[in-house]
Amino acid sequence: MTITPTPGLLLALILAAQPLCAADLLVDNVNGYTLDGTGKLQRFEALLIDKGKVVASGSRATMRQAAGDAKVIDGMGRTLLPGLIDAHGHVMGLGATSVQADLVGTPTLDAAQARLKSYMADHKDGWILGRGWNQVTWKLGRFPTASELDAVVGDRPAWMERIDGHAAWASSAAMKRAGITRNTKDPAGGRIERDAEGNPTGIFVDGAMDLIARRIPSPTAAQNSAALTAALEQMASVGLTGVDDAGIDLSTFKLYRRFADEGKLTARIYAMIGGTGADFDAISKGGPLVGYGDDFLTVRSVKLYADGALGSRGAAMLAPYSDDPKNSGLLFNTPDALTAMIDKALGKGYQVGVHAIGDKGNRETLDSFAAAYKKHDGRALRNRVEHAQVVSLDDIPRFVELGLIASMQPTHATSDMNMAEDRVGPERIKGAYAWQRFLKQGTRVAAGSDFPVESANPFFGLHAAVTRQDHEGHPPGGWYPDQAMSVTEALRAFTLDAAYAAHQEKTLGTLEPGKWADFILIDQDIFTIDPARIWSTRVLGTWVGGRSIYEQAPAKVAAMDARDARSELAQD
Repeated sequence: MTITPTPGLLLALILAAQPLCAADLLVDNVNGYTLDGTGKLQRFEALLIDKGKVVASGSRATMRQAAGDAKVIDGMGRTLLPGLIDAHGHVMGLGATSVQADLVGTPTLDAAQARLKSYMADHKDGWILGRGWNQVTWKLGRFPTASELDAVVGDRPAWMERIDGHAAWASSAAMKRAGITRNTKDPAGGRIERDAEGNPTGIFVDGAMDLIARRIPSPTAAQNSAALTAALEQMASVGLTGVDDAGIDLSTFKLYRRFADEGKLTARIYAMIGGTGADFDAISKGGPLVGYGDDFLTVRSVKLYADGALGSRGAAMLAPYSDDPKNSGLLFNTPDALTAMIDKALGKGYQVGVHAIGDKGNRETLDSFAAAYKKHDGRALRNRVEHAQVVSLDDIPRFVELGLIASMQPTHATSDMNMAEDRVGPERIKGAYAWQRFLKQGTRVAAGSDFPVESANPFFGLHAAVTRQDHEGHPPGGWYPDQAMSVTEALRAFTLDAAYAAHQEKTLGTLEPGKWADFILIDQDIFTIDPARIWSTRVLGTWVGGRSIYEQAPAKVAAMDARDARSELAQD
């Protein structure tokens, strides 16, 4: 192997001529990759760590010479990457899925009903909650109805969120408990689906979801703790060492802080406060919380909404949907109201991330940032557009003008390609999931998944970013392949630029000296295998701050001193 002289390697060469440096861990015998601060890919064979932070990286011989009495982990030649960061997920939502009915991937309505029936066999009391259905996959040509849910749940209240979380399917009992009738009006930013006679069908879109959701009993403190634990375990198993949690409330903030105090956080959480209302006022009293608990918890951002989602036709469009000419989607707020919320957050020093899916939702977001900047020029706060999913070609350059980060989710493209062009037509699709259009103009793309909307597995996202295909290799050549990323670009979006989007590039995102030693070992080299196989990558181990938090196939750990290590090297 040829080793590029990285800054870490140069440091190691200097150390080799000095007395042995302080280090407590040597990760030896690895096929290591990292980016440097400029985004250039670097290689190494061993990684030296002290007190949870990177000391140096380089060749095995040099690192062993510098390791002193450090504990040694033999990576057995496996590929090592920086810990992956999901720039947009929902941690408590991921944890909740562990105890709810899982309808993700059901191919038909009948299959979903069968899965729900099986779930009910072990959940005989109370509300029936679930998530993951997709009427497009079911090929219904319509939304499901309350009567089709009643056929399984009977007279029990049931609430099934759509895969994107922007629509939900209610049973008749749930609607009765919420007092929903044909006289119930659509709330601002929401829609109740109705039949030809005006009766609610059981589908509630965006802002209308709260009409029923607020009637569902809140989980107990013990249930929330269990959900967070389950989410952290799942994240560790797929190599996520950090996540930008897109929208928390006050109770979740307190839970995260308690877990941080108790040393239970195993992923670094960059939390966005949901909205600028009462919870924001309470959480922000002392100003942004940065690097709490050895950089495990940061709260310096706010999550706002411009519109809904494409699958449920709630995304706000400048012109009607191509497959629904009477519908242009939903804006959640007036432009003045969105501007006021942005202004409030910027005024208190908080970064703002705005959910924007449709081209109108994105334009309103850009306009509101421009208006808010007249009072608080918040460009230094690295404000973000969450999803930036369908953007007018005329508006893409405005991301540069306004200093905005595009926080995008690669698997949304491969999940939506079965309906996206139907929704927006052949012209508007040119500005949709347009990763290269953003990258080529210098906009940073921070990649995530939007879990549990999509799988939390970041290798699914890396695969989608590089191939723009599903796991079966469809479509041949990729869906609009000119917008695909290289493997290096995709890795950067899930590491260095995800860290940058959270103001954390000086401590996270790469394995440069002085940064936290967050890294993973995986079972294949994503830079040399057929890109079609990237999604199948398995994580063998995950370390955060040099501490092992997950091992699938435990690495061989030898309590050897540097002398033994150097002796072994001489025999290689």
